[in-house]
Amino acid sequence: MRSYLSTALIVLLAVLTPLSAIAAWADLEIGDTGRFVSTMTPLASDPAVQGAVADRVTDQVMTQIDVGPLQSGVRELLHEAVLSFSTSAAFKNAWTTAARAAHTTAQQVLASGRGDAVTIDLAPVTEQVKRQLMADRVPYADRIPVRHSEITVLKANGLGVWRDVARGLKAAGVRPAAATLVLAAAALLLAVRRRRALIGTGLAFAAGAVVLAVVVAVARATSLGNLPDNGDRSAAAAIYDALTASLRTTAWWVLATGLALAALAWLMGRRRRAPPVPPGRTPVPVGAGTPDRP
Repeated sequence: MRSYLSTALIVLLAVLTPLSAIAAWADLEIGDTGRFVSTMTPLASDPAVQGAVADRVTDQVMTQIDVGPLQSGVRELLHEAVLSFSTSAAFKNAWTTAARAAHTTAQQVLASGRGDAVTIDLAPVTEQVKRQLMADRVPYADRIPVRHSEITVLKANGLGVWRDVARGLKAAGVRPAAATLVLAAAALLLAVRRRRALIGTGLAFAAGAVVLAVVVAVARATSLGNLPDNGDRSAAAAIYDALTASLRTTAWWVLATGLALAALAWLMGRRRRAPPVPPGRTPVPVGAGTPDRP
């Protein structure tokens, strides 16, 4: 009976491992404003993000300008000016402000179930762009409208039941992770053959890590597939990868730890099964030939 119960706990361990990782991530990464912003801030230097912002700001300006045959030339000039500004410290500060506001929309979509999409409001960025370009006397910079244009990161209608799962896991916080460790300890204590249970526990952790990596990859493809094929998709990919980097790192660490644990337990069993050497007799190395008789 104990063996069956231990085996059932080990199988459950493989299921709980990815769920506990996602729950902790949703609570500590998405639920915490400071961590969310610190993860998003370096993306100000990402070319995909810079390009998406430049496209949005330029599109806004061109809706206010009509210069006839010079339209394409003016657009290119403004686009290059905005791209140049995106490498400045002022842009990084504005992006940080936008990222802090984006945390609110992410909370609404993933945690509360409200909202249609996770977006980044570019109004703080546009304001800084306009101020800088006007100072540089860039033509038509004074016509840049400071509006709430957005980069869409995630559409809620593409999540389906996953939004409910994410909301439930976030509410659970780090408790599933603690339960995972308790479950592993219980499986080992109940096991009749501890070494085999240790091997199974290690393999269960490894299997759970593989499931976690697959879930992250599938969610990435699903999320980006619901976005239009424009600058939003490339920028959203950079943002998604940054926000889920800790999940991918966790998957690799749990996989390596699980396989190492299983391998160590297996090697310990091999050593115990080695035949004992009789007293006073030197063991003959494997593969050694029979000594010649005198």
